[in-house]
Amino acid sequence: MAKIPQKIKQKVAPIISTAKQYWHNPSPGNYVPYKEIACLGFGGFGVNWVIMLASNIGLNAGNFILGASFNMKPIDLQIMLIVANIVGIPLGIVRSYIYDNVHFKGGKFLPYLKHTALPIVVLAIVFVWIPFENMEYIPKAVIIEIYYLVLNVFLCFYNDAFSFIQQIITPNTQERVNIMSISQIIYSLSPSITNFLIPTIAGLTYGLENINTYRIIYPGFTIVGLIFNYIFFKGVHERIVLPKEKQETIRLADAIREVAKNKYFWITSLAGWLGFLENSYGIVLSWTFVYGYDGKYEATLGIVNTLIGNAALYAMILCPIAIKKIGKRNLLIGSNIINIILLTILCFVYKNIIGVVAIVYLNNFVLVFGNIYMPGINADIRDYHQYKTGVRVDGMFGIVGILGTIIGFGTGLVVPAIYERMGLVDDYSVLYNDEIRNGIIGVLVVASVIGAVINVIPYLFYDLTEEKHRGYVKVLKIRAMLADYRNGKLSDDELVDTMNIIHMTRKYDGMQKLPVSKDALKKAKKLPKKTPEEKEVRKAEIKKAREELRKIREMNDDIGNTPIVMEELTKYSTDRYKHKLLLAEKAVADGKGHYYGDADSEIKLAKKMPKSNKEAKLIRSDAISFARAKKSSAKIIDKYFSFEPLKEPDMSGLEELQSTENKKFTQIFADKRRASQLLKRQSLYNRAIKPYIDSEKLIQTAHDYTYLDEIEEKYHALSASAEN
Repeated sequence: MAKIPQKIKQKVAPIISTAKQYWHNPSPGNYVPYKEIACLGFGGFGVNWVIMLASNIGLNAGNFILGASFNMKPIDLQIMLIVANIVGIPLGIVRSYIYDNVHFKGGKFLPYLKHTALPIVVLAIVFVWIPFENMEYIPKAVIIEIYYLVLNVFLCFYNDAFSFIQQIITPNTQERVNIMSISQIIYSLSPSITNFLIPTIAGLTYGLENINTYRIIYPGFTIVGLIFNYIFFKGVHERIVLPKEKQETIRLADAIREVAKNKYFWITSLAGWLGFLENSYGIVLSWTFVYGYDGKYEATLGIVNTLIGNAALYAMILCPIAIKKIGKRNLLIGSNIINIILLTILCFVYKNIIGVVAIVYLNNFVLVFGNIYMPGINADIRDYHQYKTGVRVDGMFGIVGILGTIIGFGTGLVVPAIYERMGLVDDYSVLYNDEIRNGIIGVLVVASVIGAVINVIPYLFYDLTEEKHRGYVKVLKIRAMLADYRNGKLSDDELVDTMNIIHMTRKYDGMQKLPVSKDALKKAKKLPKKTPEEKEVRKAEIKKAREELRKIREMNDDIGNTPIVMEELTKYSTDRYKHKLLLAEKAVADGKGHYYGDADSEIKLAKKMPKSNKEAKLIRSDAISFARAKKSSAKIIDKYFSFEPLKEPDMSGLEELQSTENKKFTQIFADKRRASQLLKRQSLYNRAIKPYIDSEKLIQTAHDYTYLDEIEEKYHALSASAEN
């Protein structure tokens, strides 16, 4: 048996040693052990397998099952999709509400992965065996529509849950992208395998345009995904930085008002809405191989898909490094600019099969970066929202995002309209005609360039950096520690970890970032390496120089986000917050039921306040906002409480109404309706007394910071005990 070369052993040994060391426990500064990362990757393999095959039952003309196999018209498929999206709006609202308010044992999102996978697999397998090919057009369309709606009830829960889990597996933004990179390398094998096997099996059986091909593929493939799903997600955990107190139920309307104020949410949403044409070129590769050259290259599509999928591997490996170097925003903008350049080149080479493969390969490499940085950006936005508002919402972002679905009703008709105008109605065999096929592809590629250019513009205004995000997470930890201490639920580990953050912040306050010089590393690399002894010395010096660089970068990162944390620690001693507390104390003294009939005059007085410097402007802005909140309170009292006293509703029965234990379905439905009505009354009451609630919360938060001295004493006691 051949021996493994010594050089390979030397390189592999440290990797194996590190994997063993951190297999069950996370590395310093991180939250997730390697075993859990592996579970996320292999669980994701199953998820992607299930999602990819189930999503192939899609209402779009580029879909071989519904389009070519069942000869559905592109425009009809788009109209069916619009109908499905209209039906999906209330379902999406309910789904978003459930994510943030219905708490199952086992986590916020993990239960959905466990309970929706089986229905998806069963529905997907049954679908391909329905004899649609023997049906009339209208009955076929109706059954497909109904089936699509039912399938997507489960598929949306399943897909959302997997996306959210990747975002909350750790609060560390760099660790998050590292995990996404590693796990995606594992679970990206799923689409790579299917993209190879499906065209290959199709070439050996009935072809991609024949439903019998999918009747062979679907049963085995989807069941494998199901098995992976159930085995590996047992080892995955959720980590959200929250106090241990019970989280309040968030009413839909209230959550929408808060999410709508998040500027970063609008930037990312606007980019997607404006760039709807960007992916129009997506059918170029498959159409070129299936219909171009009289279809003689169809059997090789699987091999080409595998080759192109291989580009994703390199992107996944490089993405965390790129994010660490330049940040998610800069990587996003850079990737999009390269995408625009590549699509522009495709405008001139789309008639050449080698040119198509080359461009799609390079573009796939670039676009795969987005599979990592976009979930990271979405997670950062949710953490920022929690920092700004004090409320953690995940699903509620999807409700405001439904606006994009409505916009899509119109924009989604553009591509099918292009198909029909250029000769593709319901007979997909016309695509064997080079003139028709190339005409459609040419227009779609130009549309993609336009969409890509428009898509990148909103991100020029995105400024939520990794440095800022780390500061926000530190603030969330401090707030959680103080709330847990107040409630008597603070653990020793949480106390020590958070107090270390506070000590480090105070240490670095006022410091400037250190210069990052690679001179020592360059000098170490120039050391002689002729003898084994010299090689060892050189290796040790390089390691030492890299370690010093790492320490300087980490220190600079802490110095960079220190102002955000110091602002939190010192804000109640500033003139701004002293003024806010004075306003809050007066509002609390006025009482819950106070009617602010003079709010208009307060707004006028607030607008006359000085704005000579930054703090004065902030004080003025706070006063205007608070006076406007009083005006809103008065309006709500006038509208809803003019004929009845402003009285807090009795919420004592809410928990029982929301419970589903030992109840029949009809009872559950009735109780949920009553709970919704109760929550609406509570919401109206809270909005009516919002100035009081906000004031009381501000005073409580300010008081929490008086516990810091007590916590400091306990911290020193724990440190002394650990040393002994």
